[in-house]
Amino acid sequence: MTADRQLRVVLALGTTQTLAWASSYYLPAILADPIARDLGISSNWFFAAFSASLVISGLLGPRVGRQIDRVGGRQVLCASNVILAAGLALLGASTSLWMMSSAWILLGFGMGLGLYDAAFGALGRIYGDNARKAITGITLIAGFASTVGWPLSSLGLDTIGWRGTCYAWAAAHILIGLPLNIFFLPKTTPARHTEGPAVKPRILIDRTMVLLSFAFAAAWTVTSAMAAHLPRIVEAFGATPAQAVFAGMMIGPAQVAARVLEASTLSRFHPLFSTRLACITHPIGACVIGIFGGGAAAAFALLHGAGNGILTIARGTLPLAIFGPENYAYRLGLIGAPSRICQALAPLGFGLLIEPLGRGVVAVSSLLSLAALVALMLLPARGIANAEAHATAETH
Repeated sequence: MTADRQLRVVLALGTTQTLAWASSYYLPAILADPIARDLGISSNWFFAAFSASLVISGLLGPRVGRQIDRVGGRQVLCASNVILAAGLALLGASTSLWMMSSAWILLGFGMGLGLYDAAFGALGRIYGDNARKAITGITLIAGFASTVGWPLSSLGLDTIGWRGTCYAWAAAHILIGLPLNIFFLPKTTPARHTEGPAVKPRILIDRTMVLLSFAFAAAWTVTSAMAAHLPRIVEAFGATPAQAVFAGMMIGPAQVAARVLEASTLSRFHPLFSTRLACITHPIGACVIGIFGGGAAAAFALLHGAGNGILTIARGTLPLAIFGPENYAYRLGLIGAPSRICQALAPLGFGLLIEPLGRGVVAVSSLLSLAALVALMLLPARGIANAEAHATAETH
């Protein structure tokens, strides 16, 4: 596939990923309170339904991966646009807790079919071992999902209300996301299989699989917790509300800057190197804010955001480098399922810890990051050496 065609695929998929994340994962930050207020329910119920949707998306991951390995990502990602649109339309029409919960169940299925793991699997199916650059490319674009999504949702809330905003996001999936996935994602040849019912690929849950699953689950627990509670945490260190808001604003640019670094300098190394590097930035940031107090809130956010930016790419590139493209999407779903579940539970778990621990909660998050690093250090050397030899051969 030519470089121009690959660029078109990356631009299209980066756009649809931005739309998918902005209209699902990042939606509650803006719409949770007005929806809960109008439905006469506690916002805790809204976030409980949202957490359940993340669990559904995680449990769906392996099955989605198998489907992508069989037929490619085009059909799956197109289906995600339709399901996300249906979930958003139902959310916009909700008049009760049960309708709202049903909408998030649908959105959970849509997220399982349409967020990063599915997109990475689709790229692995298209480009095989050479998917790293494309994976990095779509994360560079979709890294702005909150930067784009939050202002648009806020604008919609102020102008057409939360119901109209949900309907507008639903229409965007049908009018923008679906055509981009249909016309720009190339068709892939279905995997050959013998006559009879499709047989589930046999993937050994070995030491490497377990260590990778643990490492990503621990790291993404920290990511999800910081996304929900970073302002409260830095204020516990003495940051003013303005400093806390500014620190939160720094995470997005830090993520994108780190992904640019990954696409340039770090791309020369095995993805394991950049993944290990990403696991130590949060603990370093915790040390900085612990020493200098709330005035260093922005530095803490920059270091945390940089690590998170690289981890997003590593979630797709590291398994590909270690295991290769065979059954890649299915393997990605297996590795990513614990991460999705931990992402769903982390905001509640850390919310319960902040009250008794205060600023000490960063010790917990730092220990989780370091545990992820230890797991990565324990990865068997044989598979890494083979992958590095393959990468070296490609560059010469």
